[in-house]
Amino acid sequence: MKNPYVYGYLPLITIILFSLTFGLYTVTESIEVFKSIGVYTGMREFLSEIQLRVFLLIVFALCFFMLFSALKLIGETIHELAMLFFSKDIDGKTVAEARGGNVIFFFGALASAFGIQSFILLMVIFLLTVLTYFIYVIYKISNHMTLGATIGVLIFDILLWSILITLIVYVIFKLYNGILASLPI
Repeated sequence: MKNPYVYGYLPLITIILFSLTFGLYTVTESIEVFKSIGVYTGMREFLSEIQLRVFLLIVFALCFFMLFSALKLIGETIHELAMLFFSKDIDGKTVAEARGGNVIFFFGALASAFGIQSFILLMVIFLLTVLTYFIYVIYKISNHMTLGATIGVLIFDILLWSILITLIVYVIFKLYNGILASLPI
C-alpha cells in the first residue's frame, strides 16, 4: 500500500531552499550596496560581520519565503480553478496524480544552490523548474482529460498568469514613474 502523504513536506522544503538561495545572493549584493553608499561602517558599529550577515539572511529569506509561498498559493488556486472549469474528475484523482511534480520543484531548489553567485542563473533555474513542472502537470492531467479540456486548462493557466504578471509590471512601472516625477531635479 502506497502512502499518499509521503511527499507532503516537499513544498515546504522547496520554498525554504529557494528562499535561502535567493536570500544568500541578496545578502551578498546588499552588503556591497551598503559599502558603496557608506552605510556599512555604521552598521558594523552595532553588529559584527557574521551577525550582520545572519540578520540580513533572516530578513531576506523571510521576504523570499513569503513571496514564494504566495506564488505557490496563487499558482495552485489558478490551476485548481482551471480544473474546476474543465475537468470532469469528481474524485480528485487527476490533481492527486499531478502532485508528484513537487519532486521537480525540490530538485530545482537543490540546483539553485549552484547558482547562488548569479541572479540571472538563479532566475533561469527557477523559471526552468516552473516550466518543467508546468509541462509535467499538463502531461499528467492530459491522461485523464479530453484534448479540449487539456487545452482549456493550459490556456486558462497561461492567460491568468499573463494577466497577473502584466498587472504587476504595470503597477511597478506606474510607481517608478510616479517616484521619478516627484523628484525635485
